[in-house]
Amino acid sequence: MKAVVLAAGKGTRLQPLTDDKPKGMVEVDEKPLLTHCFEQLLEMDVDELLVVVGYKKEAIIEHYGDEFDGVPITYAHQREQNGLAHALLTVEELIDDDFVLMLGDNIFRANLDDVLSRQREQRADAAFLVEEVPYEEASRYGVCDTNKYGEIVNVVEKPDDPPSNLVMTGFYTFSPEIFHACHLVQPSARGEYEISEAIDLLIHSGRTIDAIRMDGWRIDVGYPEDRDEAERRLQELAESDSEADADEASTES
Repeated sequence: MKAVVLAAGKGTRLQPLTDDKPKGMVEVDEKPLLTHCFEQLLEMDVDELLVVVGYKKEAIIEHYGDEFDGVPITYAHQREQNGLAHALLTVEELIDDDFVLMLGDNIFRANLDDVLSRQREQRADAAFLVEEVPYEEASRYGVCDTNKYGEIVNVVEKPDDPPSNLVMTGFYTFSPEIFHACHLVQPSARGEYEISEAIDLLIHSGRTIDAIRMDGWRIDVGYPEDRDEAERRLQELAESDSEADADEASTES
């Protein structure tokens, strides 16, 4: 399965960290954000990385070249940052089957495999990892409504009055039907072609989209303090793993 990673944004809210580099090259725990994304995707056996670049794209292309740990990378250029649906259309001609979509500014330690498994069951046309957040934070994200079967029935992008506290996390699987929906999207009040609008069009055309509740954690690295929190969590996880390894070695000896 191919994986699309969106990494074209300027990362304005991450300034000054992005003054001289694209958002995806901001380091978290001594690795660029994109490296964290790529490593997790390779753990799920994706066979090609399609990376959408834009702002200071040369830094990304020069750093990674045409492969990451033996998996080929193909770059697509989003010339203007006009929203996620607009970014996704830059790879339309490169995809002819189900695929993964990952936002390049998220760090996950969660059940991403469950999303892929649901897509591969061919019961759903798309599957999203979703997370419950405090209501006062929900307006930062795409907010979902679900029915009793766990299917997403409505998505609203960054609403002032969120209909729920269940939000999209930046990890999705889709069939190629999403591209047709993206072509139909009109600019939002923010002037962007929103992925949530494309998703809503899929839903209203009768497509099934499953919500997979997150088990674990993720950090949306939108501000410098988010980068610091992600580093703290990763370092805690590394220390915990190291202690567990030491305990196991002691038991075996």
